[in-house]
Amino acid sequence: MSGLNEGEAREFHGVFMTSFIVFTVVAVIAHILVWQWRPWIPGPEGYASLLDSVEGAKIALNHFIQHIA
Repeated sequence: MSGLNEGEAREFHGVFMTSFIVFTVVAVIAHILVWQWRPWIPGPEGYASLLDSVEGAKIALNHFIQHIA
């Protein structure tokens, strides 16, 4: 049906599953990092504390560094 024999189909499936899992892991890590930077559901003050140009960047960077360390 696909033009591949069974060995080629298994090899393709293995490559596809490996790349899919790597993509999913990268996407999950990206979502976690974005959530730490700016939660999708803001707190009582909203996003106002992060919108102050320099001060907001300092707060976000310090928060990110604390999670890495």
